[in-house]
Amino acid sequence: MKQIILGTAGHIDHGKTSLIKAVTGTDTDRLKEEKLRGITIELGFASLDLPSGQHLGIVDVPGHEKFVKNMVAGATGIDIVAMVIAADEGVMPQTREHMEICTLLDVRYGMVVLTKIDLVDEEWLELAQEDIRDFTQGTFLEGSPIIPVSSITGQGLAEFIQALDDFSRKIPARKPTSLFRLPIDRVFTMKGFGTVITGTLTSGRVGVGETIMIYPGGITSKVRGIQVHNQSVNEASAGMRTAINFQGLEKAVVNRGEILSSPGALKASYMVDLSLHFLASNRKPVKNRTRVRFHTGTSEVLGNLILLDREELAPDDTAIAQLRLDSPVALVKDDRFVIRSYSPVRTIGGGQVLNPIPPKHKRFKPEVIAGLSGLVDQDPEAIINFHVQASDYLGVSFTDLKLMTNLSDKQLENTLQRLLSQKTIILMDREYRLYMHQKGFDQLKGEIHTYLDQYHRNNPLKNGMPKEELKSKFPPKPFTLVLNQMLKDQEIVQEEETVRLAAHKVALQVDQTEVRRQILNTYRQNGLTPPYFKELSQTLDIEPLRAKDVLLLLVGEKQIVKVKEDLYFHSEALDHLKNKMIAFLKAHGEMSTPQFKEIAGVSRKYLIPLIEYFDSQNVTIRIGDMRKLRRA
Repeated sequence: MKQIILGTAGHIDHGKTSLIKAVTGTDTDRLKEEKLRGITIELGFASLDLPSGQHLGIVDVPGHEKFVKNMVAGATGIDIVAMVIAADEGVMPQTREHMEICTLLDVRYGMVVLTKIDLVDEEWLELAQEDIRDFTQGTFLEGSPIIPVSSITGQGLAEFIQALDDFSRKIPARKPTSLFRLPIDRVFTMKGFGTVITGTLTSGRVGVGETIMIYPGGITSKVRGIQVHNQSVNEASAGMRTAINFQGLEKAVVNRGEILSSPGALKASYMVDLSLHFLASNRKPVKNRTRVRFHTGTSEVLGNLILLDREELAPDDTAIAQLRLDSPVALVKDDRFVIRSYSPVRTIGGGQVLNPIPPKHKRFKPEVIAGLSGLVDQDPEAIINFHVQASDYLGVSFTDLKLMTNLSDKQLENTLQRLLSQKTIILMDREYRLYMHQKGFDQLKGEIHTYLDQYHRNNPLKNGMPKEELKSKFPPKPFTLVLNQMLKDQEIVQEEETVRLAAHKVALQVDQTEVRRQILNTYRQNGLTPPYFKELSQTLDIEPLRAKDVLLLLVGEKQIVKVKEDLYFHSEALDHLKNKMIAFLKAHGEMSTPQFKEIAGVSRKYLIPLIEYFDSQNVTIRIGDMRKLRRA
């Protein structure tokens, strides 16, 4: 059976609570202050079984202007609105504001309930109905039933219930989604139960024993019990008025306005991209950076309104904007919201969330404005394409795309698969399900090419750039993916720990060729007793940096070998010594340091660096004071 929520709306003292009590027997004013003052302050809840057997959850909202934020919280998740207008007073200021709020929250079904008809005569009743028809013209309630009732005499209540039953048949089932979300509208403790949280379950399912997380705080707890309309159940689904109690959860750490969901399913953000409609009832435009109150779900958060494509937004106009908030919120694409002015407080606009986890946008960027505008009504492929492309080469995760698209797991997987088969996007990381756009891949490839090209220009005598140095310039996952593809395509070459462009070749200038000859001859002539490099550059009267570049080139060519800092040997001398040492070890099995000194014929200055070099190259292994061959 479908789960349907009825919400009341209308001006203070127009009989919303009395109407609900008359049809359900439940007085939704539960607070002592509400009883004393005779007005609804907080949200009230009831339920009703319709003649068809359809069960209806009911949210009764306050009508006083001071409690409009509570009304907004109650209107979230309702399917049918009963716009209550008293026959003796007619349309009043809060009637109009509640109508605007319901419109902004995209409530599509409803009726007008004309209450207190026992206080007026027939002529007045006809005038009131005519006034209502004028009021609802051009709204979602235009042409909807106007049902005169009296909660005192019971007149019209049967017609009201029948109208609800008729509407319940028209209302489509809620959009299927695997994402469980319940905006919290009440938190209290009950003896023997502990902390209890209530709200309208807007999507997904939750069952007893499951672990949930409270967003945006990130606190987790386990579901101990669930009630729907005062009946204990094992599971609750979308559209149900739900009460949940938890194991070991302190009431003090939970707040109204927060959201229950699965661990890791949502993401808190201080920014939200949105499509904002500025109400026609506003007297003047709203300017960029205006301070506003952002209402979504059951929360109210202060923030600054950033208009991305203009300096001000005129009444009855719609624009793409970004909200920068004082506190984080955890939302999903297409969530509805209401914006109220900071002071004096009144409803000024609302609309739908386009991206719940956006980056900070610069204003007046055509590609950003066009991309966000397309999120209002584009198909899933276009929306995913925009978000993955906008991430450049950082990529977007499957979890984030769920929030950015509001698609079910299956819908999202199918759409991603189509984009992968078209080679529009690339699966960058299988474990974390990260996706990169082909344009991001090409962009990163171009940046790697540019870095290497610049490095070759700055270091013409070096065979390549250290791979780790290049890697440090980019995010690791996309870098590895792109680098491997460039290696496969033979655009770059990796040699040991360096990488270079395939076209790069070391080319010595005339004077560098001479420096190369001098250095190589010096090391060849000095054999196992070469000068330290600092002494060499002074002896040959070569500028140290130029000499070092040429030396490193010779190291890259493996003609010169670095044994320790500033100490280099000609490779032929080292190879000759290595062969002599291996022959000795094969003959004698082991070798002491004095014996190595005798084989090498060098002083202690060179002895220790050389013997440690052969250890480091896995030729020898030190055991106590002796050396042996590491391998046969």
